[in-house]
Amino acid sequence: MTTVWINGQVMDAGQARVNALDHGLTVGDGVFETVKVAQGEPFALTRHLRRLATSAQVLELDCPPAAAIWSAVAELSAAAPASPLARLRITVTGGAGPLGSDRGAAEPTLIVALAPASPWPAHIEVVTVPWRRNEHSAVIGAKTTSYAENVVALNAAHRQGAHEALLSNTAGRLCEGTGSNVLVVRDGRLATPPLTSGCLAGITRELFLEWAAADGLPVDEIDLDPADLATADDVLLTSTTRDVQQVAAVDGRPVPGSKLGQAAVELFSRRAAERSDP
Repeated sequence: MTTVWINGQVMDAGQARVNALDHGLTVGDGVFETVKVAQGEPFALTRHLRRLATSAQVLELDCPPAAAIWSAVAELSAAAPASPLARLRITVTGGAGPLGSDRGAAEPTLIVALAPASPWPAHIEVVTVPWRRNEHSAVIGAKTTSYAENVVALNAAHRQGAHEALLSNTAGRLCEGTGSNVLVVRDGRLATPPLTSGCLAGITRELFLEWAAADGLPVDEIDLDPADLATADDVLLTSTTRDVQQVAAVDGRPVPGSKLGQAAVELFSRRAAERSDP
C-alpha cells in the first residue's frame, strides 16, 4: 500500500488529490527525488534534498525548505505501515497553472509518498537502446518529472527480458541508464562516465566515488564508448534503490564479473550500513 503526504495531510494514495491543471501533470514542470528507506530510516536524505533544491533552481521553481520536507517525511513515516524496505518519493511541481508552458501564480505542490519495496536481485541483465541523452539540454543535471524518454527506453528493455536500458549521449558516448549510473571494470580499474556526458549526478554514484577514493579503490571519471561494455571485465549499476549492483549480461552477452566489481558492491554495502545520512 502506498501512503501519501499532501497539503499537510497523510492518506492512502487512492484518496490523494492534486489540481487537474497542476503543471507537473500538464507539462511535466516538476522535480523529484527517490529515497531508499530501510527499517524506517531514509538513507542519505540530506543529500537527496540538496539535489532536489538544485534541480528546482535549474527549473527556476520554488522549492519548500528542507526542514519542511523533513517534517513531512517524519509525519508520513510515522503514519505509514511499517516495512523493512520502502521507497520514498518526494515531488515538487509548479502547482496549478494555465494550459501551456507559462506558470501561474499558484504555490508549488509538494507530494511525499511512501510504498513498500522489494530488494533487487544481485545480478541483472541490461540492454543498450538507440535513443540518445541530450547532454546540451536546458534541464541537464536536473531530476525532473519529465520522464517519458525513460519510460520508452525502459519498456524497450523489458520487452527484451532485461531489467534496465543504457543510453548514449548525442556524441555517441556512454551516458547512463533510465534510473541508474553505470560503472565498468577494465584494465584493473573502475570507470564511470563524467557528469559532462549528461548523466544525472546520482547520489549513490556520488557516495561511491567518495568512499572508493577514501578506501583506495581505483575509479576514474572518463568518457566511455558503448563498445566498452562488450569488452569490460565487469559492468555495474548504481542507484538509490539498487545501491551498487553487478550486471550479468549486456545485450545478451554474459559479463565475466570481477573481484574488483565484487569489492565495489561490498564497499558500498559496508559503508552505507555505518550511517543512515552520510
